[in-house]
Amino acid sequence: MIEHAVPPSPEPDLLGRGLPDALLAVQAAEGDEDSFAVLVRRHGSSLLTLARCMLVDPQDAEEAVQDAFVSAWRRLPEYRHSAEFGTWIYRITVNRCLTLRRRRPPPLSLDAVAEPAAGDAWSQPARCAEQDAATDALSRALRDLDAGQRLCWILREVQGLSYKEIAHVTRATEPTVRGRLFRARRSLQEAMGPWR
Repeated sequence: MIEHAVPPSPEPDLLGRGLPDALLAVQAAEGDEDSFAVLVRRHGSSLLTLARCMLVDPQDAEEAVQDAFVSAWRRLPEYRHSAEFGTWIYRITVNRCLTLRRRRPPPLSLDAVAEPAAGDAWSQPARCAEQDAATDALSRALRDLDAGQRLCWILREVQGLSYKEIAHVTRATEPTVRGRLFRARRSLQEAMGPWR
């Protein structure tokens, strides 16, 4: 008896290599949980970074991102593809963060400075103190920006979004975004002048 070799069935591409977000969003809207999982893996890290910049408490940031993905999953049938999926989920995440900030208004903090390695030039006490003071000054300067300027600055400088994407996320025009970024950068330059 001769056994016929049956070719193995192709493994599903759980990493979604080569599949654009738009296609994955359509598949997810049709109930494909694997496609949505790919979108979560693709965007989760950058959304968490965004949320951590907007919210001081890491648990609040994780909660905001998780809520944003739950909301996105529920609202996928409403998603009209007029904006890229990444921009759409950014907007949802920003809204979640703003809602959390209204409930718990903590100050913005930049405590993400890594500990210096032993023997590093920054391990000298005076240099560490200077670094801490500069970080505190930047944190205060960011906190002093109005909310619109701070959000535009975070989306541009930390997340690397384009002006068009920021306009979509913040529901503002591109000229408004450019103006907010200009004022934010000018304020931060003035505030950080002594640290140059």
